[in-house]
Amino acid sequence: MSSSSLLLDTPDTGTRGQIRRRTSVKSDAGIGDNLYDSSSSSRTNSSDDGDSLDNNEDQQIRFRADDDDININTKEEELKENIIVDDDDSVKKKKNKAETITTRMSVLQYAYRPSSPAHRRIKESPLSSDAIFNQSHAGLFNLCIVVLVAVNGRLIIENLMKYGLLINSNFWFSSRSLRDWPLLMCCISLLTFPLTAYVVEKLAWKKRISDPVVITLHVMITTTAILYPVFMILRFDSVVLSGVSLMLFACINWLKLVSFVHTNYDVRSLVNSTDKGEAESRSSNIELFYDTDFKSLIYFMAAPTLCYQMSYPRTAFIRKGWVLRQLIKLIIFTGLMGFIIEQYINPIVKNSKHPLKGDILYAIERVLKLSVPNLYVWLCMFYCFFHLWLNILAELLRFGDREFYKDWWNAQTIEEYWRLWNMPVHKWIVRHLYFPCLRNGIPKGAAVLIAFFMSAVFHELCIAVPCHIFKFWAFIGIMFQVPLVLLTNYLQNKFQNSMVGNIIFWCFFSILGQPMCVLLYYHDVMNQKVNSK
Repeated sequence: MSSSSLLLDTPDTGTRGQIRRRTSVKSDAGIGDNLYDSSSSSRTNSSDDGDSLDNNEDQQIRFRADDDDININTKEEELKENIIVDDDDSVKKKKNKAETITTRMSVLQYAYRPSSPAHRRIKESPLSSDAIFNQSHAGLFNLCIVVLVAVNGRLIIENLMKYGLLINSNFWFSSRSLRDWPLLMCCISLLTFPLTAYVVEKLAWKKRISDPVVITLHVMITTTAILYPVFMILRFDSVVLSGVSLMLFACINWLKLVSFVHTNYDVRSLVNSTDKGEAESRSSNIELFYDTDFKSLIYFMAAPTLCYQMSYPRTAFIRKGWVLRQLIKLIIFTGLMGFIIEQYINPIVKNSKHPLKGDILYAIERVLKLSVPNLYVWLCMFYCFFHLWLNILAELLRFGDREFYKDWWNAQTIEEYWRLWNMPVHKWIVRHLYFPCLRNGIPKGAAVLIAFFMSAVFHELCIAVPCHIFKFWAFIGIMFQVPLVLLTNYLQNKFQNSMVGNIIFWCFFSILGQPMCVLLYYHDVMNQKVNSK
């Protein structure tokens, strides 16, 4: 006979005898399993005739079961005295409830005896190798957040005590910024290029000009759209922030122009295809509704996407309160980003030497010291632009497809990161560069190399042109991603472990790569200013 049956083997009859027979069936249950099995059985037996016990009463009875027998008997007497004979149904319900409570009290009296077994099953420790991934680590994650807040809070207090408040408004807006009005006029005039492309497409659809002429005109328009702001920035001695803003706007404008032109060219090719048997099956739907619409072009130029199409998924209405909350977040995180730049990054780079000149250990120490605040700024930038600003713009325009990024922080390889982190650019490259290369017989590896080359060119334009210096650090940094893609893919296939590739991604991309580029460009800009004097 098992220990549990010996424990409950009492001379009592009736209800307690039934409990003894039920609990002896499951002898390998946990310490409290008998309680829940018997209570559930009693609940099942009594549910046909009466209502179940209140949650408050049930909890009160469970947690006070270890008290003296006086409390239990008092509870039973109180319940029995409350039974008022109104009719047969109410009497039966209250009797069943009292019997259920009596049964549970009897179980609780014998469930946690000193002689009951405390160890019944083979179990692993929660942090053992066989069970660690089956456990929830939410508490440890919360601990990491608390430690992170505490450590960074101490560093902020220490920095303020040592250097004071270093925020200077002239870094963002100064009298020199007011002289950048030519760049503002250039930014506004860039809107004429989509209008010119629309006129060309309208003439092409009406067959007023031939396809070679259309292609030539579009090449001229798109080339001028990117070279014009470059010339304006180099011509005028502008603030770096103003130049970066103009170049970003010019690059977005260029990508949208190319998408608009390429999409119209592809549709015309489908519509005018000589192979009607194949073309009609592919382009019948397009031919019915497609026409170059100026309203669709205007919406596309304002929408948070780089891929042109006649219509987009739209939401039903604008959530004004939601937009206001996101704007408040945008202001807060933009201020936080400026605080980190002024209070931490600027002093570090000003007190550093050129990373490629001098002591190598000193350069490594500067890069590692700069990596943490640089990473915070980069994360704030990502959150402000890709999440807050693009979602605000999408909400105001009722733009439905808001997959502006995916879970790039879980990327196992560098290649996976570039597919997840900037979805508007990724969709543009896949649609207008990668697959057109494959359709024209270019191998897959060469197509990937072309995509990285184009990305490197635009990164160099957005950084080197506003800084008025061409050392190709950004270009080299992006092209260096190609061997890193091969390396992380090899390690991922060899170890079959997602943590290895993810750690390598964070180390190379965020801890070493970006701080090194910041130091290189800063010192080159400073050296250029010294030499110009």
